[in-house]
Amino acid sequence: MGEECGCMVLFQEQELSIRELERGDVDLLVKWLSDPAVLMYYEGRDRPHDKEMVIESFFGDQEADEARCIIQYQSKNIGYIQFYPIGEDEIKKYEYESYNGRVYGMDQFIGETDHWNRGIGTQLIQAIVAYLIDHKGATKIVMDPQVRNERALRVYEKAGFVKKKYLEKHEWHEGELGDCWLIEYDVKA
Repeated sequence: MGEECGCMVLFQEQELSIRELERGDVDLLVKWLSDPAVLMYYEGRDRPHDKEMVIESFFGDQEADEARCIIQYQSKNIGYIQFYPIGEDEIKKYEYESYNGRVYGMDQFIGETDHWNRGIGTQLIQAIVAYLIDHKGATKIVMDPQVRNERALRVYEKAGFVKKKYLEKHEWHEGELGDCWLIEYDVKA
């Protein structure tokens, strides 16, 4: 009872797979990004997405080597993940100017809330970290989750990420600038 598409599967590990985002996923993203439970941590409950917003945000300009993907669990589409080499602005902001390795950033959410609190997030993060190291040559992987997103932070820390820098008033969320953590997975650690 899988959800078939003609797109490329980047990897599959047990019941988890990551496949490239395709145009047919617009309605799926609209569903997830209009759910207040998802928006509480991703984009904000004051920003429910319609088709136009999804197309602009997820199908617009794409940087080289940026991947936009759908997370599948037991062949069901359950969420979204993107990963990319961080750009010059982030390199400066995160103070990596003197670092010589390959630093990747990533963002993700599980849009099917009935799949929350089942260990899938931990499995996803561990799998994507391994993929970025093995296939993209990443030597550090960074994220900047909101400080108040304690559940996600626990998942990331369980997967080997470490809090590196407190980012005060870093992300616009629900009408105000919120604090975030710069967290890092260092291959050499």
